[in-house]
Amino acid sequence: MKRAGIRDVAQRAGVSISTVSNALNRPHMVSEKLVERVRSAADQLGYVPLQAAQQLRAGRSGLLGMTVINIANPFFADMVAGAEDAASAAGMRVLVGNSSDDIGKERDHLELFERVQVEGALVSPFGPLQPWLQRLRGRGIPVVLVDAVDDGGEVPSVSFDDVAGGRLAAEHLLAAGRRRLAFVGAREEVRQVRERLHGARLAVARHPDAGLELIWTERTTSDLGRAFGEQLAARAPADRPDGLVVSNDHLAIGLVHGLISGGVRVPADVAVVGYDDIEFAALAAVPLTSVRQPAREMGRTAAELLLARIAGTAGPDLGNIVYQPEIVVRESTTGDAGR
Repeated sequence: MKRAGIRDVAQRAGVSISTVSNALNRPHMVSEKLVERVRSAADQLGYVPLQAAQQLRAGRSGLLGMTVINIANPFFADMVAGAEDAASAAGMRVLVGNSSDDIGKERDHLELFERVQVEGALVSPFGPLQPWLQRLRGRGIPVVLVDAVDDGGEVPSVSFDDVAGGRLAAEHLLAAGRRRLAFVGAREEVRQVRERLHGARLAVARHPDAGLELIWTERTTSDLGRAFGEQLAARAPADRPDGLVVSNDHLAIGLVHGLISGGVRVPADVAVVGYDDIEFAALAAVPLTSVRQPAREMGRTAAELLLARIAGTAGPDLGNIVYQPEIVVRESTTGDAGR
């Protein structure tokens, strides 16, 4: 079915195209009777003004672009929600591109942002993107990195101290007397994962009697976590880690279920620390100790920083903001007997 256009509305209402335009966009310029007639015709035909085209003709799209690594992770969903809070307050909308742990998809989203002429881009990168970031900026599209930093020092960012977060998680387990630690995560090439591992290694290095095993997964889903938990449960107790630092809560919640289904008590036999402190962490079968990241606040702050750059009101400094971690302690590391 052909979409109704402004010419169709004009014919239905028996007026000129310019009168339709005035009635819908500048109603003060025509009589109330004409406005009502035009709107009635538009409603009958299902006519929707092409707002994007109108905005582009005015030199702006009203859109911010935002890429995230994996929207299925509630951490990134919360980050998007924070960006939408700030954008909505400024009368703008956010076009979200979900990379799904795929650098090809990530680049496709950035190319789309360029084509639709977003006014600015928020980028939570999965892979190296310097050429694309330079390309966007070269076309006058300001960029702010979220949950990442620019090693070149040219792009402003809102990030999290993941080295400190990984160290805090491992120190919590070591303070509880755990010595056979393991770091469980996916994609060491992802900066956040790599830095969390580095922090855990720093903590373990201070304890000569402690060790850190590395367990890599293909993705960080709860289903994969459960499978790895069952594999760990099948090990002999002496060969099994007694403390796990897990790169995100989705994976950690699955691991806890896998361990329990395999007859391992959490935390009596194996204590588990997750990362992000998503809402489900507190609601898990064994409430999960987790390193908290203020995802919504980070998204909101990044969008506000981007909006200031679009408006030309940002200060001369880049605005590199780094949030510090805190650990939220729950039963997965402190329960009396475990489950």
